[in-house]
Amino acid sequence: MSHPLDDRRVEQLDGRLDPELAALLAAVDAEIGPQPDTTLMPPAEGRVLAAKLNQRWNEDLPAMALAAEVVVPANSALASADCPMKVLIPPQARHGALVFVHGGGFAFCNPQTHERCARVLAIETGLPVLVPDYRLAPEHPFPAGLHDVLACLARVFEDTAALGVHPGPLLLAGDSAGANLALAAMLHIRARGGRTPNGALLFYGVYDSDFETPSYRRFAEGPGLTRARMQRYWDWYLADPQARQSPLAAPLHASDEALRALPPVFLLAAEIDPLLSDSLNLAARLRSLARPADVHLVEGVTHGFLQMSLGLGAARTALKTAADAAKAMIRPD
Repeated sequence: MSHPLDDRRVEQLDGRLDPELAALLAAVDAEIGPQPDTTLMPPAEGRVLAAKLNQRWNEDLPAMALAAEVVVPANSALASADCPMKVLIPPQARHGALVFVHGGGFAFCNPQTHERCARVLAIETGLPVLVPDYRLAPEHPFPAGLHDVLACLARVFEDTAALGVHPGPLLLAGDSAGANLALAAMLHIRARGGRTPNGALLFYGVYDSDFETPSYRRFAEGPGLTRARMQRYWDWYLADPQARQSPLAAPLHASDEALRALPPVFLLAAEIDPLLSDSLNLAARLRSLARPADVHLVEGVTHGFLQMSLGLGAARTALKTAADAAKAMIRPD
């Protein structure tokens, strides 16, 4: 489904799992059994478990012409730290690049947990994909991770050759918390008159901390992501509820002027997701500003489903759809 969906209609959605996803989740549950809630564990332990649980989705990786890692040096002007960045260059790569900011609730995951997703994007777009390993909360709360992403973007704009990438269009992408960071980075850059990416792919992003939206009410208990887990992620990332009014923390609070100045945006959302309303509300804001921004809604899937491209057809189809949108953003007029 890719037509406008009013947030008030979330309660009318079918909400049933795609049969292929249901079978996949049942097989995983039969193999490993119930797992503890990573957000109720000490963060370091939760990261270890999250990485372990993501290993199964990162097998049979698509071949790259080059898979390497560079370190983007700390940038004092941006208050960033040294930030490793995975470089994935597909065969016969186009000029330009796509910077992909991984999700994980601002607190978990890394380029390795999202590597298959990133490689599929590289193959489908033909673009080198660069994945920053930004600092994580709660040890490094807002805005540390954002500053690292900004430094990585600045490095890509300044010196593509050092990254093994030919100069060309730059796209930005992110999933979940990574979509938040990607959107916040564009708002930050635009506010300071800097060069923004040519476009953005934002996948089931977290754009606000309102836990009473229709999708938070409908899917509060999952399956998958829950309201309680998102509340803990926010507590780790930015504990002060008032501070969450900052557009760089919750981009739905950005001004009309700031949103109107964004480059083209492709929004993808999962139906069975507490964060669905965030994408719908962002699309509504953009449309109210005469910006075309429909949500590509993938029915029957849960938050994070793009991780499952190894076994889920809906994930592979959605990544191809996103790649087609990316190619349209950089196609010469």
